[in-house]
Amino acid sequence: MNPTFDLYPLRFRVTPRGAASFTPNLLRGAFGSALKQLSEDDYQRFFAPSVPPGGGPSGLADPPRPFVFRLREAHGIGARNIGMNVFAPTTALFIRAMGHIAAFAIEAVEGIELLRLPLTANSNPVNRLRVHFLTPTELKGADQPEFGTLLARIRDRISTLRQLYGPGALNLDFTAFGERAARVTMTRCVLTHVATGRTSRATGQRHSLGGFTGIAEYEGDLAEFVPYLEIARWTGVGRQTVWGKGEIAYETL
Repeated sequence: MNPTFDLYPLRFRVTPRGAASFTPNLLRGAFGSALKQLSEDDYQRFFAPSVPPGGGPSGLADPPRPFVFRLREAHGIGARNIGMNVFAPTTALFIRAMGHIAAFAIEAVEGIELLRLPLTANSNPVNRLRVHFLTPTELKGADQPEFGTLLARIRDRISTLRQLYGPGALNLDFTAFGERAARVTMTRCVLTHVATGRTSRATGQRHSLGGFTGIAEYEGDLAEFVPYLEIARWTGVGRQTVWGKGEIAYETL
């Protein structure tokens, strides 16, 4: 069987109760509070995970959560759509937690069917493509999205999510994959840098919500990387993806 990355693309149609705020970080906090009320164990596992000594993926200090919110289209007055891409078999639990958030009433839930995304490319060659950075994206150690850096972050995120919540880490030569990605050339890059942040009410720490948006175009032997870009459309890439940062799209040219 060909390897896949599995997810549930949940979409909630909700009606606000009062003057509800739907900023991603506030929704994240409300979801965490609701999940903690339902189950302290599930809260610790899925919302505030930690890696025991020697028990997690190599070099991992802050495990990714098995979900990201999608709120770019959640605006205006009245019923709204809230996206939540889930990367673990926890849909029933997460739907219950969303139903405990006082700020809105859930009218309908869609996307409960499992979506399997292949990790292997088809036989069609791809020599040029464009990546759209739809929300602020931060790639550790990189001011520009060179293809090798971008694909390394995507590869590591996919592998870690599979290892923590799915069938296991990628069966892949990480070094060779990275070398092939590094041979891809960035031919165009038009970015806008966004500087914004938030202060945690719990810890007082300041967290960046900024990054870059825009487009980058690449040229090279790209076919094997297209499945990873497709998965990254759903998982996001970079820092603070739970809040909706690092959302990308792509198109072949």
